Amino acid sequence: MTRRGSYSKGIAKREEILETALELVARVGYGRTTVRELADAVGLSQTGLLHYFGSKEELFTAILARRDAADRAAFLAPDAPPELPAGLVRLIRHNAEVPGLVELYTRFSAEAVRPEHPAHPHFRDRYREIRQLIADAVGELQRDGQLRADLDPDRFAVLAVALLDGLQVQWLYDPEVDMAEHLAHLWALLAR
Repeated sequence: MTRRGSYSKGIAKREEILETALELVARVGYGRTTVRELADAVGLSQTGLLHYFGSKEELFTAILARRDAADRAAFLAPDAPPELPAGLVRLIRHNAEVPGLVELYTRFSAEAVRPEHPAHPHFRDRYREIRQLIADAVGELQRDGQLRADLDPDRFAVLAVALLDGLQVQWLYDPEVDMAEHLAHLWALLAR
């Protein structure tokens, strides 16, 4: 019994850490969020905090995974394929409200290109999933007559992900770049 209770408490503490970290990173950014600040915010030592994740990189990977899950639930589900264009525009508009998380994603995705980086599998799998989601949505929109039939869904998905990531980088340099407006413009160009 004690063991099960400890396990449940461990899961609850990990959840608390992730929720607190999402809020802190969104507010102050990846570059200014330290493990010490996160540990203090949840009443742990730095060692105690990392006990739940193994390393700083794994902690930040878990933060990104939590962000992705929350974003997908809020902006892309449950009616993802037919609603994808509007859902992606809403998601990008939301990203402009959480610059710290955009910074974390952008910086960490670049650092994780090395196969030995702890976040490499996360980003590799994330890119595959997002490309598939977009390709499936494009196919659905084509079948519904909402998008041009000559558009290759898989190739478009690669270009769309590149656009999304590139817009975020440009926006980090120049917040006057309206990411959502540019994405909406792309969908309008492709609509029938």
